[in-house]
Amino acid sequence: MAEERFEYGSTDYLIASMNLPVVGQIIRASTEVPYLSIKLEFTNDQIVEVINEANVQIVPNDNTKRALFVGQMEHSLMDATLRLIELLTRPEDIPFLAPLITKEILYTLLKGPYGVALGQIAMIGSNTYRIREAIDYMSTNFDQSIRVEELAETASMSLSSFHRNFKEVTGMSPIQFQKQLRLQEARRLLLTESAEAAEVAFRVGYESASQFSREYSRMFGSPPRSDMKQLKERYDPAKSIVFLGD
Repeated sequence: MAEERFEYGSTDYLIASMNLPVVGQIIRASTEVPYLSIKLEFTNDQIVEVINEANVQIVPNDNTKRALFVGQMEHSLMDATLRLIELLTRPEDIPFLAPLITKEILYTLLKGPYGVALGQIAMIGSNTYRIREAIDYMSTNFDQSIRVEELAETASMSLSSFHRNFKEVTGMSPIQFQKQLRLQEARRLLLTESAEAAEVAFRVGYESASQFSREYSRMFGSPPRSDMKQLKERYDPAKSIVFLGD
């Protein structure tokens, strides 16, 4: 997020508690040792259910936490994750056992060092919950002109409190966050559609194609056309195994 970098390996886990504009890159993989991962998504209802049933102490008014963090796999978490993966060899057991093991994994995470940050996103009334609502709105309307004052009012926060909590969660100001959303979507459109950079710029909310090109170059290191050439070469499996994505 912003200028922050997170690196994690086979004994780590990554939690993203909100929808954030990020760029990921696989830095070690080969045909002999491919990159493999598992992704689990938890709903607010699932989080609240575990908090209530297990009596996990999450204080709604705790200070907001960063929405992206890396933790080290403890034995209990690794064990539950491996048991979930091993169900692939017993598909008949998946409908019954997978929900139970997934619940165990969520419980372990909530009891871990980042449990408060994970639990707060589902606690109605917490600052984190209100910032998440603002982020969800911005993610849906990133191409529109957004007034930070209106976001703060929607979150029932003062303008200064909204700015402070938003930056604590995302590592960015609301304006920087919107810019990253626009540029990430622009990059996706350029890579997947046959569209000119100027057209994409206007589609994601820019009024100036030259400003779009400058900010695109600043974020991705190259202007749109050069960046697309490099990305397409990387996506060619005959040339590279590097993966870039969100």
